[in-house]
Amino acid sequence: MPEEDLNTRIKQMLVSSLMLKVAPGSIGDETLLFSPEGLALDSIDALELAVAIEKNFGVATPSAEVARNAFVSVHTIAAYIRAQKPSA
Repeated sequence: MPEEDLNTRIKQMLVSSLMLKVAPGSIGDETLLFSPEGLALDSIDALELAVAIEKNFGVATPSAEVARNAFVSVHTIAAYIRAQKPSA
């Protein structure tokens, strides 16, 4: 799957799974997910995000440390999915 398509799917998943009040297209690939300057997600959102990634992409998040590194931005989530599923 081309990178742009994967990033678009991730943005759509973020908005629908976390019930964000922003358009998927307004989320940049490098927007910080958990920063006040970005989407300002919280720890509950992180759990919901892990579940949504597993449900939508078949990729589990084995630990909080992995999640902290993978859930920085749309770009880092896409890289994590690609590393776990090279065909993604």
